[in-house]
Amino acid sequence: MRRDEFLKSLAALAAVGALPLSAQAAANLKMMIPANPGGGWDTTGRALGKALQDAGLAASVTYENKGGAAGAIGLAQFVNASKGDPNALMVMGAVMLGGIITGKPPVDLKTATPIARLTSEYNVFVLPASSPLKTMKDVIEQMKKDPASVKWGGGSRGSTEHIAAAMLAREAGLDASKINYVPFRGGGEATAAILGGNVTVGGSGYSEFQQYIESGKMRPIAVTSPTRLKGLNIPTLKELGYNVEIGNWRGVYAAPGIAPEAQKALVDMITAVFRNKSWVDALEKNGWTPALLTGKAFHDFVDQEFAMLRAVMVKAGMI
Repeated sequence: MRRDEFLKSLAALAAVGALPLSAQAAANLKMMIPANPGGGWDTTGRALGKALQDAGLAASVTYENKGGAAGAIGLAQFVNASKGDPNALMVMGAVMLGGIITGKPPVDLKTATPIARLTSEYNVFVLPASSPLKTMKDVIEQMKKDPASVKWGGGSRGSTEHIAAAMLAREAGLDASKINYVPFRGGGEATAAILGGNVTVGGSGYSEFQQYIESGKMRPIAVTSPTRLKGLNIPTLKELGYNVEIGNWRGVYAAPGIAPEAQKALVDMITAVFRNKSWVDALEKNGWTPALLTGKAFHDFVDQEFAMLRAVMVKAGMI
């Protein structure tokens, strides 16, 4: 089913009232967002919290932002402070997996409890409007002259945009280990650096750059999807001649040590929120593709993503 058709079906379910699990008591949830305000994890966590409240599944939601190290700092705090707490959730995603592979932190996802994958999207690379470079071809040519002169700005080391930049360099015949990648602790910081011309090219999900692209403050030059994003005239890296395709996804984990019944209740709660109008609207507004995956299927997916990302990063010369 196409993304637009799926969103329409979700909206129809919301309209007829097929919403929260009435037998489940509303919880007072605590949401760990392991990134600074303004980025994709922050937007996702707060949109999810609002939808859970609107659906009557959560009486309240409190948020804590703790950025750094591709989410590893927030992950460690979440694991250590929330053991056994059935009302604690943490936003995470592909970026965290990449950060764990490169940073090898003492606390990893195996200590937390998988709940659900929520969304997926592809990365868009942009230039500030004032840049003398106009296309991805210009960026590559500049890198060939002097790799250090091109500053790539994005999420933490090991993020999907970092991996995509390394893959692109390798495809262009360059030493991927020599790319000048500047990591930021959150999407807000990265956006400010791009707008201020402090980095040459920036990468992130389209939703994070949308308002700046539409206002003309950023120029999109490529997307990491297999085909062009619907309704957007942004070339894919593949059609530009570079065999680079990588997607981003986001999900939620629960605290370590919760009972199986508590895990199931959280899975049911997240599943139910996908039928809530507030969440459907958030998907549409942010250009997120719904990608619900729960239980063992989500656990297995994360394991497969670890293996895939590790292989890609080895091939790209990142590890």
